[in-house]
Amino acid sequence: MADHSTSGQPAQHRVVFTPSGLSGTVDEGTTVLEAAVQIGADLDTVCGGRGICGRCQVRPSIGEFAKWAITVDDEALSPWGTLEDSYKGKRELKPGQRLGCSARVCGDVVIDIPPESQIHKQVIRKSVDVGDLSIDPIYSILYDADRDITEVRRDGGVTTTWPGFVDQAVGIAVDIGSTTIAGHLFDLSSGEVLSSAGRMNPQIRFGEDLMSRVSYVMMNPGGDVELTAAVRSALDEMATELLEQAGIDADHVVDVTLVGNPIMHHLVLGFDPTPLGQAPFPLAVDGAYATTASKLDLALPNASVYVAPCIAGHVGADTAAAILNEGPHRSDAIQLLVDVGTNAEIVLGNSERLFACSSPTGPAFEGAQISSGQRATAGAIERVRIDRETLEPSFRAIGSDKWTTEIGFREDLEGSGITGICGSGIIEAISEMVSAGIIDESGVIRGELAATSDRIIADGRTFDYQLKCEDELGAEIRVTQADVRAIQLAKAALKAGIDLLLEHAELETVDEIRLAGAFGAHIDPGHAIVVGLIPDVPVEHVRAVGNAAGSGAARLLLSAEQRTEIESVVDDVTKIETATEPRFQEHFVTALAFPHSTAPASAGDQPGGRRRRSRRSRSN
Repeated sequence: MADHSTSGQPAQHRVVFTPSGLSGTVDEGTTVLEAAVQIGADLDTVCGGRGICGRCQVRPSIGEFAKWAITVDDEALSPWGTLEDSYKGKRELKPGQRLGCSARVCGDVVIDIPPESQIHKQVIRKSVDVGDLSIDPIYSILYDADRDITEVRRDGGVTTTWPGFVDQAVGIAVDIGSTTIAGHLFDLSSGEVLSSAGRMNPQIRFGEDLMSRVSYVMMNPGGDVELTAAVRSALDEMATELLEQAGIDADHVVDVTLVGNPIMHHLVLGFDPTPLGQAPFPLAVDGAYATTASKLDLALPNASVYVAPCIAGHVGADTAAAILNEGPHRSDAIQLLVDVGTNAEIVLGNSERLFACSSPTGPAFEGAQISSGQRATAGAIERVRIDRETLEPSFRAIGSDKWTTEIGFREDLEGSGITGICGSGIIEAISEMVSAGIIDESGVIRGELAATSDRIIADGRTFDYQLKCEDELGAEIRVTQADVRAIQLAKAALKAGIDLLLEHAELETVDEIRLAGAFGAHIDPGHAIVVGLIPDVPVEHVRAVGNAAGSGAARLLLSAEQRTEIESVVDDVTKIETATEPRFQEHFVTALAFPHSTAPASAGDQPGGRRRRSRRSRSN
């Protein structure tokens, strides 16, 4: 409800922008576009707010948002305005969206900036690699020359017919993450990837972490329907994009495979996710689920849908797909498989037995909850090095393969500027600060170093480290004490989950570690060991495996045998619920400290291609 001031000064209201999570207070009557500029949110415009270009479209959210302690009603923005009534731009004003240059703030509000309205769009770094998979077709096509039709067959029966000769049936494999959705279009006969696409999960506007979305459903009648509609709409848009890239008609898609965490799994299928918010976290569906694309509101008239089985209430089909792709159940070696997102899914074991759990790391590893944090967009710092003697930093940012010390760095990034720091960047920054002695074992930035380095800056009772000065292609970027604490909490949750599984498996160490997901693909193993994200193993035994869940979804699309295998594997996994395990909290407290003062010798490249000389990690 609008809050009108009686003091003569305009009332002020809180505005939260998603997916960035940036928030601030603005005067009543401020346009959403003006609010975005004041707060620093990434909202596009080329017409200067005249209602011509349509690039500043936003989507307001209504309801109660526990994450930000905000209740938003339908009067939080001004009524439909003249600019919107007269808008005739090339970009269609989509249902439910407003022009940021027209809509004015009248109350506390949560505003989603869709991907097409962002200047620096999210980099969705998810590809698939199914290795040497033998294709075991679920569908086959057969041309009937007498009737001049092509039949699509499954299990001996005809599922679809096309007029004339058609030599290609296609399918789509999708990994539905809580933050991003990635999909790939495949030729079902050859296994060739025909196109790939990714986008932000629009549910982010209801909460970045999964429990925030469950809370939204609990506190807002019909919230589950709203969340389901959002993710289904994104899937349909992505399917259209995949088909347009490949020049293929929608009726040639005959199969879709979906994987995701349990809450994404439930919401895309239209199941109530609220039971997953409290023990014993029961699943609505036990096992794989088959349906049709039309029942999920996807405009793919001939497609069936296979949804992989979840492992437990907090360990989903995406983890099952990652297991299928990485194959710990097919190996004698003890493998630790970690997929880090807003939750961390952890699998430990080999062909004899498998253990799995989910650990609540939160969104800090994706740049959220960090003072200068952002997602992986152009201009985000992603690699950091700190000189051990001078404490001077150098870094690399998305958009250039050069370090700050190399010729051409500034030219590469003049367009985007240096806008913040993403998940891999903050991990490397803190690891380097630990190794350089700027952060002590307990996680405190050492203020006494301010006497010898201008990079150590007092901030009230604590100290910050200045990673980037204000004149270096944008605003100043610091690593604050609060940033260090946020990473400590996130990494402690991950390590506690790992230690809990090791304890249940009665193991002290592992043979190999595989880091899955976009975060795992871009974090240096040596830095992960320094901050205590993962156990001590030789760095050559740590391998980034990319989007293992998406690759597992591709396997399920291309092979009937792989579907049988995943359903069997899921039944054999021992599930550990960290939320109800008393020992989890004990492991968490122990894991808060930073365990190392130096990184392994192979931990990353130095600016200019030089490799840092250092000693092997040692435990404190």
